[in-house]
Amino acid sequence: MIDKFAKENLHGRLRRDREALLWKLDGLSEYDARRPLTATGTNLLGLVKHVATVEARYFGEVFDRPSAEPLPRWQDADGSDQWAAEGETRDQIVGFYRRTWEHSDATIDELPVDAPGHVPWWPEPYTDTNLFAVLVHVLGETVRHTGHADILREGLDGRTGLRPEHEQEIDEEARAAYRAKIERAARAAAPIKA
Repeated sequence: MIDKFAKENLHGRLRRDREALLWKLDGLSEYDARRPLTATGTNLLGLVKHVATVEARYFGEVFDRPSAEPLPRWQDADGSDQWAAEGETRDQIVGFYRRTWEHSDATIDELPVDAPGHVPWWPEPYTDTNLFAVLVHVLGETVRHTGHADILREGLDGRTGLRPEHEQEIDEEARAAYRAKIERAARAAAPIKA
């Protein structure tokens, strides 16, 4: 009973956070979806591509159910899964992510929560694992990168949130006042030396 509950709960949260990540692209220009927004080049479309690649590997290769999507060997990882090349369209990357969901969902649905898997890129003695551990890991990766996307999107146009139906109209005056309050508290706690 607990295995079924755990699997369904984790899978449901993964589905929710996949959608939240894709929502961060809504309404953005091609440039804003792709451009580097941090010193290390993190960008919104790259986050989607990266999470799709991670999910394809974990619910594919780890359980000997390789994805039909072409993936470079994990040993050859070079960071190219973290940004969109000129010739890659947003639709291609989003399509790759959605097809990966279908493949992952089939793996999750068909295997028991204790199904054995093997993660060759994890260090010993952790290479042998199971579906439960992989579900937790992939959910963690998805949540982490969706959080990154939320912050990046806020920096672009102020939009935040988990789902569009919970989004509230941006009140710039209220945001500025709230930020100023936090700034005052920070300065009071650690006075700036002249």
